[in-house]
Amino acid sequence: MNKKERVEAAVRGENVDRVPVSIWRSDYLHEWDISSLMTSIVEDFTANDWDFLKVNPRGTYFAEAWKARYRPAGEKYQAPVFEDSPIKSVSDWKRIRQLDPDRGPFKEQLRLMQLLDHQVGYDAYFMQTIFCPLGVAKYLVGNKPELVLDSMREGRAALHAALRVITETLMNYAIACMDEGASGIFYTTNGWATQGLLTQDQYHEFGEQYDLEFLDAIKSRSKLTVLHNCGERIYFDSLATYPVQVISWDAFAAGNPDLQEGKRRSGKVAMGGINRQTLKSGSPDQIQEEVTQVLELAGDHSLLLAPGCTVSPEVPRRNLEAVRHVLIS
Repeated sequence: MNKKERVEAAVRGENVDRVPVSIWRSDYLHEWDISSLMTSIVEDFTANDWDFLKVNPRGTYFAEAWKARYRPAGEKYQAPVFEDSPIKSVSDWKRIRQLDPDRGPFKEQLRLMQLLDHQVGYDAYFMQTIFCPLGVAKYLVGNKPELVLDSMREGRAALHAALRVITETLMNYAIACMDEGASGIFYTTNGWATQGLLTQDQYHEFGEQYDLEFLDAIKSRSKLTVLHNCGERIYFDSLATYPVQVISWDAFAAGNPDLQEGKRRSGKVAMGGINRQTLKSGSPDQIQEEVTQVLELAGDHSLLLAPGCTVSPEVPRRNLEAVRHVLIS
């Protein structure tokens, strides 16, 4: 099987010659320049011979489009540094306006989609990462969830107005990404769909309705849609009803189902199975043993092997090679 055939078979729940696998890392040094980021992504994808590509741009670019200010930290292992927010008070959420997808940071990312399509699109599926509206709102206020929580209590109508505008912008932007070559969308709830941040009723009001509107808008265009859920104790059963082909979560985090249980409860293809902590600090032997156990438990059907979230750029190359070794040995 080639890469696309392998992923397609896995998504259909059919037999595969081996489980498809991919791992993605933050690239804080290259993520501010599209050409450099494209080169870095393609080099990593090719060197590790991954089966599919999850594009991992800088997490701040959505907020930058609405004039939040971040700057590069200038360090290999340090995320961008927050400088200023357009949201100074709760009422400022009402000032958020819908954006065109062909301007500013969005335009840069569309160019990245074009470049990646030319480099890997023929051989493999690649997905652009898109944050949920609540995730974008969090980065608009410096990646501080408590400030968004304050707005839920003190300015519900204003926050909803902003979430509506953000959702509409993201829908148009996602479609533009696929028009420029992306195979699909990796849509992430950014940790909001967890017991630690919101009640289920709160997530239904401030998260789910916008998630579903976004996913409905892209479902006829996307060849591969992944719903990714960060964090511990996620609202798995609610998220499992979303109209996506693949559901991604950290099966090693407290309160989350393992892959086998997640596949059973969702009826969907599972993405996960690689422990980020072991990948960062474990030995190759530990990684191989852990991945082997995961595959024995979850089976090789309806599975895309991947980390439960973005892994540290500090992960050594030998540990990435250990994952591949399990699949080809």
